[in-house]
Amino acid sequence: MTAAGACITVGSCGSSKGSKRGLSPLCGIAGWISWDGGTRPASWVRRMGQLLNHRGPDDARERQWDTAGLAFRRLALLDLAGGAQPATDEAGRLWSVFNGEIYNHAELRQRLLALGHRIRGTGDAALIPHLYEEWGEEFVHQLRGMFAIAIYDSRDDRLLLVRDGFGIKPLYWGEPAGALVFGSEVRALRVAGLAGETSPDALSQYLSFGYVPDPMTMWQDVHMLPAGHLLCAHDGRVDVRRWWCPVLAPARAAPQEQVVDQLFDCLEESVSSHLAADVPVGAYLSSGVDSSLLVALAARRQPVRTFSIGFAGSEETLNELTAARKLAAALGTQHHEQVVSAEDYWAALPRIVRSQEEPLADPSAPALWFLAEAASHHVKAVLSGEGADELFGGYPIYREPQALRAVTRLPPRARSGLGLLADHLPDGQRGKGYLRRGSTPLEQRFLGNSAIFDDEAKAALLTPDGPGGTTPSASLVRRYYAGTEGIDAVARMQTVSISTWLPCNILMKADKMAMAHSVEVRVPYLDREVFALARRLPRRLRVGGRRTKVALRAAAEQILPRECAQRPKLGFPVPFRSWLDGRIGADVRGMFGDCADPLLDRAGLLRLLDDGRHPDRHRRVWAVMTYLLWREQQRCA
Repeated sequence: MTAAGACITVGSCGSSKGSKRGLSPLCGIAGWISWDGGTRPASWVRRMGQLLNHRGPDDARERQWDTAGLAFRRLALLDLAGGAQPATDEAGRLWSVFNGEIYNHAELRQRLLALGHRIRGTGDAALIPHLYEEWGEEFVHQLRGMFAIAIYDSRDDRLLLVRDGFGIKPLYWGEPAGALVFGSEVRALRVAGLAGETSPDALSQYLSFGYVPDPMTMWQDVHMLPAGHLLCAHDGRVDVRRWWCPVLAPARAAPQEQVVDQLFDCLEESVSSHLAADVPVGAYLSSGVDSSLLVALAARRQPVRTFSIGFAGSEETLNELTAARKLAAALGTQHHEQVVSAEDYWAALPRIVRSQEEPLADPSAPALWFLAEAASHHVKAVLSGEGADELFGGYPIYREPQALRAVTRLPPRARSGLGLLADHLPDGQRGKGYLRRGSTPLEQRFLGNSAIFDDEAKAALLTPDGPGGTTPSASLVRRYYAGTEGIDAVARMQTVSISTWLPCNILMKADKMAMAHSVEVRVPYLDREVFALARRLPRRLRVGGRRTKVALRAAAEQILPRECAQRPKLGFPVPFRSWLDGRIGADVRGMFGDCADPLLDRAGLLRLLDDGRHPDRHRRVWAVMTYLLWREQQRCA
């Protein structure tokens, strides 16, 4: 017996390589705490860790107490010997597992040493128990980085879970009988018998949003800890609360040239910190300004490998790859590109959906899977441009408030009257959609960047025994609008996007697709110092006329050719529409015709497939198809 109670250490492997920088590699974490005072088999924590091996194939460690257990898997990039986890404090009371990187670890270490802490290990992971010991739950405000953290207090039998403010790293939890379990991925929770029944409410929200909004997951008994939240589990009680809220607060800015210079310097510093590694760091490179700017800044500091992807039979792909290849040559990167055929894409989809764990109605998610696979042959970490559109105003939908001003500036009664008029206009009548959106309050018309099925369209797909009495989709984003009154409409939309679309779609697919190939994704735009600057930008430096990301593009012009800095947003141009009209269409028809899901109406699915006039037909078909593939994978889990 020790002061911390009976303890078993199981499984330890790894090399003795040190780090000159002290950052932890990305990894997978999992664990449990008992409510009923009973133990769980040692095989629980070991098996939870094994199911996360792809997130960290280079090191495996677990620790188990009478009423708790922690598992850790490591992807070796930095400081393997000096940052072993679980980490502990001097007394062996506090134990932590940590997935992520703390970029201000050197500063925090000096503060802790000055306060008298004796820290084992040289990595940032070693700081976590000491930070918690010194500042309690408030320690999270000291961190600059990306993280999912679990801290177990072995004296008080208390578990704390924390997720970073943007939700860069995932963290799931659930409550099997008499316990709470958590993990970086849902598969770890299956050890405790969770992730069984599909949630009808989650399916309904998935059809609305194109993803499952947190804290929901597609399972009734599994929850996602939302971005910027922490969870405290003690004595059978679970308390989940927010510790950070990313609300934009536009201010009257200094002259544009001064703001742009500040932004450039801030991004350069962020990229520098994200390059810290003892192994080569690569970068995803598209033709857009977001990734191009990151690559240009990185190439200033060190040699960079860049990776691009395209799809056969797409003119947009040709243009995308050509532009990326040209920029890579100009910057002197070691460039790699891959072209994926429709056949390869379709054949890989079951594995991709399995890696996603939840359905995601985004054809670019498989593109990231192929991109990470290509990168994995050369590097273990990549820079990526996630977050730039949300922080700096990059989506075309952000131009909508300006386009709707002719209606939104009218008195409320006049707007209401135009809305009634729109309801009586025939479908297809020019201007009907404009009047309907302009007369609808922002909180009801903008639920995020991807609205796929409205309530009427969902009703045509769902069986009478399907999701009844589900949560209204608008109510799920209402809490993110709270506190945004008084700022401009674009900033309000960005705030909602940062809290919903960003963590639940953008960052989720980036993490899952990369970690399926043991590749770490680093996102320099989602840095707290970058956000502190971006949140204060006035509207004119975010969106103006037909321009988006005004300040960011101006900053990019300091290092990139103007044509690159001002290139319109393209994303991953997956030619699913043309694929659907070809051979893949027959496969999808067979899938819809054979559908036996009790929540979906087979006839409604076939009507959807045959509705060639609907402008969003291909997006809707993709959403349903991905869900059905997910259901099939659940039967194999």
